[in-house]
Amino acid sequence: MGPPLKVQSPVNGKQSCKMEKKSFPPLSNVAICGGTHGNEMTGVYMVREMQKKKIDKIGSVSIKTVLANPQAVDACRRYIDKDLNRCFTNALLSSPITDSTPYELRRAQDLNAQMGPKGSEEAIDLLIDLHNTTANMGLCMIFYFKDSISLHILKYLQSKMPSVQATAIQLDIPHDEAYSLESVGKHGFTLEIGPQPNGVIRADIFNTVKQAIDLTIEWLQEFNSGRTFVGGEIDVYTLVKSVDYPRDPVTGEITAAIHPQLQVEMTLHFISQSLCKLGSS
Repeated sequence: MGPPLKVQSPVNGKQSCKMEKKSFPPLSNVAICGGTHGNEMTGVYMVREMQKKKIDKIGSVSIKTVLANPQAVDACRRYIDKDLNRCFTNALLSSPITDSTPYELRRAQDLNAQMGPKGSEEAIDLLIDLHNTTANMGLCMIFYFKDSISLHILKYLQSKMPSVQATAIQLDIPHDEAYSLESVGKHGFTLEIGPQPNGVIRADIFNTVKQAIDLTIEWLQEFNSGRTFVGGEIDVYTLVKSVDYPRDPVTGEITAAIHPQLQVEMTLHFISQSLCKLGSS
């Protein structure tokens, strides 16, 4: 399998983007969340550390720290009844609560009330959700759509953390169908880093995420001060298709393993995204 192919995105508006300046209001309210999956420990310890130090404001940025799924964290499990990070579609957030409603769906609606409502002017300006993976993928930013704020933050992280493999995945899903926690904010992204086993905290992984959070807040300070950020290009991955394992046609059991030279479970397409000139208004 060769390296990913770098191509121009057909929707990035490259020519017009070079002449365009996008302006956003200051991003004054930021949420940093961990423990959405209760056995991914970097976010859990990051949130606890910030709460212990009572870090709730840095310069122009007010910070809300949230342990997203406390019951799953206590049990050191991914979730209790249902994957919390699949509970943030508009349909699920507006569904009625009954005695049989899964715990995570109740929790999703609570989080939406705290940091949203999703899609509203009252929603938090930027939501960062911290995750781990057992895959050796380095630091990966995952976001919906072509979000200029997320792309510029990624570019800043890459410039300030040259020794870290920092990549991005863009999920092309309509906002009302976006299912993960970061979609509650006006802007938002997941920071996923690995390799780290479930239920374990690695110091080097923790320190990398702390540096990324510190640099993100540093970028926000500059953005809120009125600085203009020049445009450019940045590479992101988009999902093309899922590739299942070979299975027994009768039992459905997996009958093969991924070849050691591949070690991937899905095919990703490598594109080049244009960055518009960006500033605060």
